[in-house]
Amino acid sequence: MAGDLDFYFDFSSPYGYFAAMRIDALAAKYRRKVNWTPILLGAVFKVSGSMPLTMIPLKGEYALHDFLRSARFHGIPFRQPATFPIATQSAARAMVWLQQTVGAEPAIAFAKAAYQAYFVDGIDIGDPANLQHLAEKQGLDAAAMLEGLNSAPIKEQLKNNVERALQNKVFGSPYVIVDGEPFWGFDRFDQLESFLMNGSI
Repeated sequence: MAGDLDFYFDFSSPYGYFAAMRIDALAAKYRRKVNWTPILLGAVFKVSGSMPLTMIPLKGEYALHDFLRSARFHGIPFRQPATFPIATQSAARAMVWLQQTVGAEPAIAFAKAAYQAYFVDGIDIGDPANLQHLAEKQGLDAAAMLEGLNSAPIKEQLKNNVERALQNKVFGSPYVIVDGEPFWGFDRFDQLESFLMNGSI
C-alpha cells in the first residue's frame, strides 16, 4: 500500500521553503498525503557535525547564488533575508501547536505563510510578535497560539520531532521519506516524482 510522504523541514531553510511551495501538489498528483514535520536544524547539525550552508567556506557564496537561481528557475518568489539564518523554535512550535489544536490544513497554510513572510517579505519569523500577526491574518487564535507555543507539551513535541527525524537519519531540510526511500534536498524532487510514479528509480 502506498504510504504518506514524511516531509521534514526547518523554517530557516530556503530549499525547505521551495519544497513547501511544491510538495502538496506533487503528492496530490499521485494520491499521496504529506505529513509536515517541523524540525530544528541546529539540533540536527550537532549530531551531523554540519552547519548552515552560508557559513561553510567556499560553499556559502555558491549557496547564496543558488538560492536565487533556483527560485528563478522554478518560478518561486524569493528574496534573500537580511538576517540569515534565524532561530526558528517559535515558528516550529507554533506549527506544532496548530497541528494539535486546529488540524493539519490550517497548520500547513500557516507554515506556507511563515515561509513566504521570511523569504519574500523579509519578516523575522523568529519574533513571536510577527508570528502573532501572521496568525491573525490567517484568522487563527493568535493569543492562544502564542501561549501554546511556550507550553511544556509543545516544546516536548518539537523535541520529539527532532528525535524522530534523527532516528530516521534526517540530516537536512527539506528531507522527504516515502515508502522507506529518503530524498534530501529540493533538487531531488524530480527523483521523488519518478519514485512516486514508478515505485522505484
